[in-house]
Amino acid sequence: MKLLVDEAQSDQMRQISSTVDAIGVCRISWAETMAALARLQREDPVCDEDLEQARQHLIQSWKNFTIVEVSQPLVETAGRFADVFALRGYDSVQLAAAHELHVNSEQPVTFACYDRRLNQAAQLLQLEVLP
Repeated sequence: MKLLVDEAQSDQMRQISSTVDAIGVCRISWAETMAALARLQREDPVCDEDLEQARQHLIQSWKNFTIVEVSQPLVETAGRFADVFALRGYDSVQLAAAHELHVNSEQPVTFACYDRRLNQAAQLLQLEVLP
């Protein structure tokens, strides 16, 4: 969301995203982002044009992202993470996807999130977290 709409830390995310080799996302990020944009539209219909532009930006950017697919092993890991770290369902799936990227990637992976509990869990899993 921080790459698509102006909110706290959007400038930081845009700056960081312009310096990385790849951006990895879990497949469910599409649904989560579209739902968040729809919620914003319901709450502030004045910015319809901005939100449509954000949707189009997501559509265009999506093809450049590294996608982590949702699989049975991933959701089983997410289930364990939800229990161990007291996370919500989709948060645990996002963390499991980042962990999978971290384990399977030859490049360093930085977890970009602004949720304290989720960041703490990522750090416990040895993921680098944005400062």
